Amino acid sequence: MSSTESTAMPDSPEPLPGARAGGSSATLSPARLMYWSVLRELWEHRWCYTVPLIVAAVFLVGFVIGAARFPLFILRNAVANVPVPHLQLTGARLIGAPFYFASAVLMATYVVLAVIYCLGALHAERWDRSILFWKSLPVSDTKTVLAKATIPVVLLPLITFAVTVLTHGIMLLAGSAVLLARGVPVAGLWAQIPLLSMWAALLYHLVTVHALDWAPFYGWLLLVAAWARRAPFLWATLPVAAVLIIEKLTFGTTIFGHMLLSQLGGGAQAVSFPPHGNMPMQAPTLANLGAFLASPELWIGLAVFAVFLAGAVWVRRRQGPI
Repeated sequence: MSSTESTAMPDSPEPLPGARAGGSSATLSPARLMYWSVLRELWEHRWCYTVPLIVAAVFLVGFVIGAARFPLFILRNAVANVPVPHLQLTGARLIGAPFYFASAVLMATYVVLAVIYCLGALHAERWDRSILFWKSLPVSDTKTVLAKATIPVVLLPLITFAVTVLTHGIMLLAGSAVLLARGVPVAGLWAQIPLLSMWAALLYHLVTVHALDWAPFYGWLLLVAAWARRAPFLWATLPVAAVLIIEKLTFGTTIFGHMLLSQLGGGAQAVSFPPHGNMPMQAPTLANLGAFLASPELWIGLAVFAVFLAGAVWVRRRQGPI
């Protein structure tokens, strides 16, 4: 430690937010500790919401430029919902395509951010030795790991949904302005974009597939990141690849691979987003929700997720700086 650094503690440290007057931070309720732990994660990883906003802004610029340069006769046919034969698309499908594509881009951004976050959440604090400071606070390893798991399972889906809704709204307004500037009526545009149905399907897809069904994968990444000293991505992927190869060479089967693909796909109860082919986006129904809640894969996956989180807590409690 250099001579300019000091280990002296402040004479009268300020109490943590939510602490009782005259008491210590230990008087914080578990819910308040969890709340501030999650806020701390967002504060440390502000790219969790800045990156989706940047991606949305770039997409909006491209959307406006593309709409302004799109052939005028195709725009007129699309707004009037007249089929566009050489594009093999209906007008409604052509108009809705950029909105679905925006949703797909932001969902892909969510997945990438979730993987990056999970691989770094418990590894970076050991690498930069900040784990020593965080362990000195009255926050248990269990609450710390749960707060970190909240980011990919709860907050990132909500952030993605909010940014997507904002993006769709700006796209609709910008598209209307472009159409008016080119002399095309905008009534057909507003009539052919089922935003409420689209948003309902998007939220259902984010929560059921990318959050709950993918929770075991996030738990596995957190566990590996808490244990690995270097290259957590390799340590997370190599065991999976080894199991796939050994199963294929030994038994000639791909059961483990099909199980992973089924979990990634969300099963039959999932609402695909964006829709495939020329099928319009449909809002989820109670039947979809009932099938999802009744599926054994969901509860088995959540149980595996809980086991991985428990393992991450156990490992973090015994790990120190790298």
